[in-house]
Amino acid sequence: MDSRSAPSPSFLPPSLRAPEAADYLALGGWVRDADTCLRWAGPKLKYPFKPARLSRLLAEPGANSFVMSRGPAAPALGFGQFWVRDPGVAHLARIILAPTARGQGLGTTLCELLMAEATHAVGASAFTLRVYRDNDPALAIYERLGFAVVPDLSDARVFAMRKQA
Repeated sequence: MDSRSAPSPSFLPPSLRAPEAADYLALGGWVRDADTCLRWAGPKLKYPFKPARLSRLLAEPGANSFVMSRGPAAPALGFGQFWVRDPGVAHLARIILAPTARGQGLGTTLCELLMAEATHAVGASAFTLRVYRDNDPALAIYERLGFAVVPDLSDARVFAMRKQA
């Protein structure tokens, strides 16, 4: 087989894989200030942080961390986590795209891949997430995917959202 018959990584569909050290270093560069850090990772991760320590800093009990890329050696396009909060319910968290991957529909792809993985890995039949009310691009993605606001769990700054599989 010659190189002309192997698909170029740019033509491979995005998929999830386990993050590697280089992915965490890249991810650290996507978060450039304290506000972005808070909005992405929540109050447990303090900015500035050492990107080489992100795998430990982002660890949560039961958390499943993934990078979206176009192959095992391809650079990360996005990052996301999920964990089980209640039986059958996967909570999606810390969803972020590489700055160069934004505006291409990859946020939707990342969420779809995370939900498919959670369904397969933990039998999730429902999904939850939290999103800042003023994050219009993320809200558009989540609404398009069928998430709905849960008013009783939302507050003045953040919408709690839920979707049935």
